[in-house]
Amino acid sequence: MQVQHYPDEVVDCQHSHAGPAPLRLVGAAALARAAAMLRTAADPERLRLLQLLSHGPRCVSELADLLNQPLPATSQRLRVLRSERLVHGARDGRHIIYSLADRHVSDLILAVLAHADEPSAPSPKS
Repeated sequence: MQVQHYPDEVVDCQHSHAGPAPLRLVGAAALARAAAMLRTAADPERLRLLQLLSHGPRCVSELADLLNQPLPATSQRLRVLRSERLVHGARDGRHIIYSLADRHVSDLILAVLAHADEPSAPSPKS
């Protein structure tokens, strides 16, 4: 079995079954980055922070209060999310105000939560 290696750049593939639009595959580096971002967001407490931030920017103490969590734990979770560039913080006097990094993060979080909240469809019969 031959293993295909993908380059770090985008690969456009055109197959007869793909229709008129080319299939756009991202390279290995982008896949690795996406996987790291998803692993980071996969923790329920970090996901809850992302959900709260999808409604607008908030400071660490406000997030900790809303989650009924200790400030250091909330701050640590935000640090992890920030390291994967899912959130960013801006200083406002003595406070750091956190927000989602961009619209892509918001769309991803809202879509995955909406999908998870849908009733399960029955499994197709074999």
